[in-house]
Amino acid sequence: MFEPGHLHRSNLPALGGQPGYSIDFYYEVRQDPKEGAMLHGRLVGEVEGKAFEDVFEMHRDTAFNFASVISRLMAKHGLPPNHSPIMREHAEYDAIFEDIRAKLHAKSGDAVNFEHLERDGL
Repeated sequence: MFEPGHLHRSNLPALGGQPGYSIDFYYEVRQDPKEGAMLHGRLVGEVEGKAFEDVFEMHRDTAFNFASVISRLMAKHGLPPNHSPIMREHAEYDAIFEDIRAKLHAKSGDAVNFEHLERDGL
């Protein structure tokens, strides 16, 4: 279920060979005095009954790789990498992408600072 700034995914009870999970991804754009616009993300939920919370930030030019960061964090908490909850419904992924793009006032062709890729863990 997507609404601007939030995506909820769950697989309770565990179905389709996936572990049971309930995950919420919250995001917003914050202005950092030094770095400028940053995507602030928070993942909170549970996988196989184990609660977790992770917070991350990404620079404006790398924010569109949010699904990669989320997949890596979810794997850390026990969800197999090929079962990323973000990519399950492509229409919702597209909606998040467009919402982030609008919030960051970004457009196709904007330059990427390669230092930001490394600093954002990509």
